[in-house]
Amino acid sequence: MDVFIEPIGRLINEFSKLPGVGKKTAQRYAYKVISMTEGEARAFADAILDAKHKVRFCKICGNFSEDEVCGVCRTRTAEQICVVKEPKDVIALEKLHEYRGVYHVLHGVISPMNGVGPDDIRIKELLSRVKDGVQEVILATNPDVEGEATALYIAKLIKPLGVKVTRIAHGIPIGSELEYTDEVTLARALSDRKEL
Repeated sequence: MDVFIEPIGRLINEFSKLPGVGKKTAQRYAYKVISMTEGEARAFADAILDAKHKVRFCKICGNFSEDEVCGVCRTRTAEQICVVKEPKDVIALEKLHEYRGVYHVLHGVISPMNGVGPDDIRIKELLSRVKDGVQEVILATNPDVEGEATALYIAKLIKPLGVKVTRIAHGIPIGSELEYTDEVTLARALSDRKEL
C-alpha cells in the first residue's frame, strides 16, 4: 500500500527532481502547496510557466535574458569578458558590484568522463567575440578538474590572438585555518599571493 495518495505522491516526486531536494524536503514542499489557497497555488504555477516561457539565453553572452540581448551586453563595453560555466555564476559575480565588463557563459565545461568536449560548449562563440577589440579574458570557471582543464584549453586558444588572459585567484577562505586547508588550495594560495 502506498503511503501517499496519488496526487501528493506525484507532487513529491516532481519536487524531488529539483537539485538538492531530498524526499523529506519534497514532502514539506508538497504539503505547503496543498495548504495554499487556490489563488496562491495558481500564482506559484503561473510563475513557473511564465519563467519557462519568457526566459531565454542572450544571443551574445548566453546569460539568462527576457530579450534577445541581455541588459549587461546592451549597457557595458566588451573590453573585458569574464568566462563562466553557468548563468548562475553571472548572478554570483554581479552581486559583488565590482565587475564592469561583460560575460560569456559556456553552458558547461570540458569533461571527457561525461562525454563533453570543446565542441559541446560555447567556446567557438567566445573566440568570435574575442576578435572584436577585447583586451582581457577573465577565466572564472570552478577550481575543480573540469574547470581547470577548460580554463587551460581556452587560454591556449586565446593567447595567440594577443589578448590578455587571466584566471580568478583561488585560495584559502576568510575565517578558515591553515592546518585544515588541503594541500592543493594552500599551494594555489601561496603561488597566487600578491604584494601588499
